[in-house]
Amino acid sequence: MSELCRFNGITIHIYYNDHPPPHFHAKYGQYEMPVGLATLAILNGYLPAAQRRVAIRWARLRQVELQDAWRQAQSSLPPGKIAPPE
Repeated sequence: MSELCRFNGITIHIYYNDHPPPHFHAKYGQYEMPVGLATLAILNGYLPAAQRRVAIRWARLRQVELQDAWRQAQSSLPPGKIAPPE
């Protein structure tokens, strides 16, 4: 697992060699929500509504960077860091 970003108590992770479809994991406290990169649809899991909105809004702005990070992690390379919301 690699942490890409941290903001508002939310951490964004991508797991090395994770299963398809391409996705990231948004975590907030005890909650975890995988989100598909192509559509930004919630795959399963749960985040409270306010944190879910913030995470999806951030992902919409960083979608290309998230897709690049996924490709890196699937090649067992460090996916790097992605900037938090401004």
